[in-house]
Amino acid sequence: MVSSLVDTQESIVIEPREEVRSPGRRNLFWAVPLAVIGFLGVVLVAVTAVLPSTVVASKRDCVKRDEANVCTEKGPSEDVQFAVVPADAQPVEPRLRITGPKTYDSNGQIYFVTVRSPELSMLEWWVGRDSPAVDPKSYSDLYATETPEQQVVRGQRDMRTAKETAEYVALKRLGFDAKLTPGDVVIDQLVCLKPSDDGRSCAQFAPSDQVLDPGDKLSKLDGVSLSVVDDLGPILAKHKPGDKVQVEYERDGKTASGEIELIAAPDEPNRTIVGFVPSDTAQISLPSDVKIDIDTESIGGPSAGLAFTLTLIDKLSPGDLMGGKPVAVTGTIGINGEVGAIGGLSSKASAVLQSGAKYFLVPTAQGPDDIAKARKVVGDKVEIIPVATVDEALAALQRIGGDAAPAAPASESTTTTAP
Repeated sequence: MVSSLVDTQESIVIEPREEVRSPGRRNLFWAVPLAVIGFLGVVLVAVTAVLPSTVVASKRDCVKRDEANVCTEKGPSEDVQFAVVPADAQPVEPRLRITGPKTYDSNGQIYFVTVRSPELSMLEWWVGRDSPAVDPKSYSDLYATETPEQQVVRGQRDMRTAKETAEYVALKRLGFDAKLTPGDVVIDQLVCLKPSDDGRSCAQFAPSDQVLDPGDKLSKLDGVSLSVVDDLGPILAKHKPGDKVQVEYERDGKTASGEIELIAAPDEPNRTIVGFVPSDTAQISLPSDVKIDIDTESIGGPSAGLAFTLTLIDKLSPGDLMGGKPVAVTGTIGINGEVGAIGGLSSKASAVLQSGAKYFLVPTAQGPDDIAKARKVVGDKVEIIPVATVDEALAALQRIGGDAAPAAPASESTTTTAP
């Protein structure tokens, strides 16, 4: 029924309101399964975020991923339990304390780069499996011959060595009176061939465990006297895995001897080893009026060695080696200034990209394939510059706009003496 109201000016027609009806049974029928599907989706995400990746992921599951070294088409299908992923890039200078010599400020910064290796959930595996910045790992890939606890201890030891070596190389490069004296061959830990099921202890050590203990000082191997760790190389080069040799050692101040079986290095089957990790007993002596402290907290590993070295050279010499720029750096440092390869380069490249740094110095020793993968991660947003020595790193910094480093002393040498 249409009602109307007539005014002297105009007619207004008011339409009848449509009746509001409740949803029919057909509409309600579809609402229920849609709600169930939505609920199940939330449950699925929650469950996959809790369940470990080992439920669905193995080495064979990522065969098509060329970036992942863990992938394989043949051999045992090991579960993928971990992944090397980006952590962050942090400036070294705020962690550095130098007392004694004159220091110089710079507008640029050297960044050292870190990665993490968390256990993966099913969800994290599915989300990250196609990222070139994520490198999946099985338990044996990550820990090899160590338990997790042993790896933490070794990482802290490697970081301590990296800092001390960086101090030595930087001070020698600048003409300070720094000295390095190699130490005795002391066993830090024995190689673990098989970890326990829970990964917290070792179920099977190398055969040398039958004779040697951590803390023993080796004095002879195969009848040859030992002064430094480097003395082991020529002796072991004459033997193959499975050979049995005589060893003489000191324990608690007493000399003892025995026969041990040599083994192949787990990561290099063609290299023969005794089956232990040596302690770092080398002694680095800095000038008495120089005190250096680099605060690394709980960070482990040797890969920040080059970054520490360059930061020290910059702080202890006039000018700005970085030319006012943030420059990320990774690579181990040797006593002669050589730059060594590191792990997780692609993940570190991702961390550099996220930090905003435009330059990333990496070890030439990393190899062209690894460097190419890192370049794929950063594209044209970060220039990756391979270097083999400290001098090459300093030249690279000058090329991108930094000041020239002081010339190396003419008499510089890295001679060492045995104790």
